[in-house]
Amino acid sequence: MGAHITRANCLALDATDPLRRFRDRFVLPEGIIYLDGNSLGAMPKATPARVRQVVEREWGDGLIRSWNTHGWIDLQQRIGEKIGRLIGARPGETLVADSTSVNLFKMLAVGLRLRPDRRVILSEPDNFPTDLYMAEGLADLLGQGHELRLAPAAQIEAAICSGTAVVMLTHVNYRTGRLWEMGAITAKAHAAGAIMLWDLAHSAGALPVSLAESNADLAVGCGYKYLNGGPGAPAFLYITERLHDLASPPLSGWFGHASPFAFEPSYRPAQGITRAAVGTPPVISLAALEVGVDLLLEADMADIRRKSLAQTRLFAALIAQELDGFGFALESPPDDDQRGSQVCLSHGHAWPIMQALIAGGVIGDFRAPDILRFGFTPLYLGFSEIWDAVALLRQVMTTSVWQDPRFQARAAVT
Repeated sequence: MGAHITRANCLALDATDPLRRFRDRFVLPEGIIYLDGNSLGAMPKATPARVRQVVEREWGDGLIRSWNTHGWIDLQQRIGEKIGRLIGARPGETLVADSTSVNLFKMLAVGLRLRPDRRVILSEPDNFPTDLYMAEGLADLLGQGHELRLAPAAQIEAAICSGTAVVMLTHVNYRTGRLWEMGAITAKAHAAGAIMLWDLAHSAGALPVSLAESNADLAVGCGYKYLNGGPGAPAFLYITERLHDLASPPLSGWFGHASPFAFEPSYRPAQGITRAAVGTPPVISLAALEVGVDLLLEADMADIRRKSLAQTRLFAALIAQELDGFGFALESPPDDDQRGSQVCLSHGHAWPIMQALIAGGVIGDFRAPDILRFGFTPLYLGFSEIWDAVALLRQVMTTSVWQDPRFQARAAVT
């Protein structure tokens, strides 16, 4: 986009957008430009009716019978299969369960048990903090010399060695949007005899993922970002089929038992991915998640990726065009094949600038210490909205409204 970009250019892109029809399938408040779907996806319009159906008819009328009559007992596997199609998994390799953090703990433990002679979990210091916290906690719990070892992203491949048990990376970095080349890193881990564990929180539903083709071992991801499952939606996990008989999850709950309703006093793991289940699943939350996943499956992931890249390129180009000299630095990779579906800018006053933007109707988010983060969700975000968002950011900077005292105080959620 070398030429000067106008709003008319953006409206023309909207007019030819093959995904534009999906916009009306979401609840989008009037006067709001939502650039935070990478943190919490917008609500599909079909979600309230589906949740009411579960609450009023399935729970209200069906009561406990609905575990059988409405298929509640199969929800984790059924929705897992659908998510599996979005992440390039084979049938039977994906399960919806628990939270991303709990699933990460479970999959890290699986990986360490598969490499009992090794003690190192390798990651990067810029990985999402909960991933690092869970690894630290597990290593401390085991108390057998296990450790979390961190290496800068540029040094990860060189840091994988004969002592590495598990390489744990987030496919799309939460602070920069940098995208790992999944196949290459996985191959490097396997060449050293390590297990590869991917966190797909910022890539599942945002871009094509090929877990099976990349020969990945384990993966986790969340349901409330690009899958539009609602706040706190259940997460998912993946175990490659070649490890199903070897994987031994550390939390041996009754829903992971081979015969839960036999009520046996000792644990027998279920066959396949179901052994990674733990307790009774949250049926209402699962129903909401399934609506978001079903909606996403109606679209072509190649179209989603093309639009995502076009929108992130447009945003970066508009920042350069409209905000040169205002102190912003692009933190996301400029190359398409290295960037997820977000653009991150750094600025010394990132927090109050973002609060001023939100007050003006453009919702992004802030990540410490100095990142303004903007997520691009192609199913419901238009190109002209990107132009309008950058125009508001320019207004925030030219008027210095961000210096208003009301934008300085930090909130609990950033």
